[in-house]
Parts: sequence; C-alpha cells; structure tokens
Amino acid sequence: MKTRNRPLATRQGIVFILSAPSGAGKTTLYNGLRQIYPEIELSVSCTTRSPRRGERAGRDYRFITARQFSKLRQGGHFAEWAKVHDHHYGTLKKPLDRAIKAGRDILLDIDVQGAREIKRSYPAAVAVFVLPPSLGELKRRLSGRGTDDRRIIQRRLVNARGEMRQIIHYDYYVVNRQIDEAVSMLAGIVKAERARVSRVTRWRIERLCR
Repeated sequence: MKTRNRPLATRQGIVFILSAPSGAGKTTLYNGLRQIYPEIELSVSCTTRSPRRGERAGRDYRFITARQFSKLRQGGHFAEWAKVHDHHYGTLKKPLDRAIKAGRDILLDIDVQGAREIKRSYPAAVAVFVLPPSLGELKRRLSGRGTDDRRIIQRRLVNARGEMRQIIHYDYYVVNRQIDEAVSMLAGIVKAERARVSRVTRWRIERLCR
C-alpha cells in the first residue's frame, strides 16, 4: 500500500521571477499567492540599501554593506546582481540550486536587469511581469506610500516606462488592477508550469500497470 501511494513523477523545483515597476504591487501579489501555495518560498535578496519602514532583515532582504556585497560578487556567489536606484541588489546562487534539486519552487522578486541574468543562468525559470493598470494609477500608488519625495517618484515613473518596454522578454504578464483577479492569474501560471512534462526528472509509469 505504501508503494502505491508514491507519486508517479518527480520534478525539479521551479524558479519563478516576478518583476514590476516600483509601486505595481509585487509584494501584495506574492502574499496572495502564498495563501494558495504556502510551500512556495521567497528568495531573500541581498541589498546595500537601508531598510524601509516595516522591513525586517532576513525576511524582506539581507541588508549588507557595500564591502560585503563586493566580496560576495567577486567570489562568484551571486546568480545575478544589479545596481538599481543607486543601490546594489543580488540573488545568491546556493538557495536557488538547493530548491531546484529538492523539487521546491522558489520565487524571486527582482528587476528587469536581474531577470535577464537569471534567465541566462536558469533557462527553465519562469518570468512574470506585473503591470499597473496605468501610469497614472502607478503615480497615485507611489505618492500614497508616503516614503518618497516628488523627485524620487518622478524618477521611478521614468524608470517604469523603460522597464515596461522589457516585457517582451518575459513569459507571462499580469495586470494588477484588482488584487484577487491578479492573484488568481498568477496562481494559474504556477499551476500550469508545475504540469510541464519537461520538468519531470523521474517517471514511475510502471506503477500504473501493476
């Protein structure tokens, strides 16, 4: 009986990439996705910027010094790294490799530069771009956060236009107009990608014939 309950297929873990202009709602969508798939872990990136209000070290980011970042980069420990808004961000290789090997799915909240690097190193990664309903709505959300002055908000809007042009390099897009609808679409992408035959590392089809 125990043998019959073993899964018919074993698959590798999936690296999911979630990118969006600042203020488009990546964190909200990820939290919603975790309600549906709590087993998906979030890759915690390293950054040289200071924590924002409400952020916690080890949960939101690994906050490190520029010197520490440089040492990790020179040692080849990053799967990707980039300079964004005057600060450095990087994704460590080891957590990704461990998740893939163990069959666990992991999600990366990274920008378009980092997404390109991850897709080069991990071609099977699934890249999803989150769009705001409009640039006007994006400006409203950025202003509503109360964390940035007008100059920074304007710069983020300029950057958003450039980032949105990179959507052609992504596998999927989700418009974050209404949270529940956007989360449902994101969950559908996860469900479909988990069913890809190409991700299976071992089949036990012979069990069906017994």
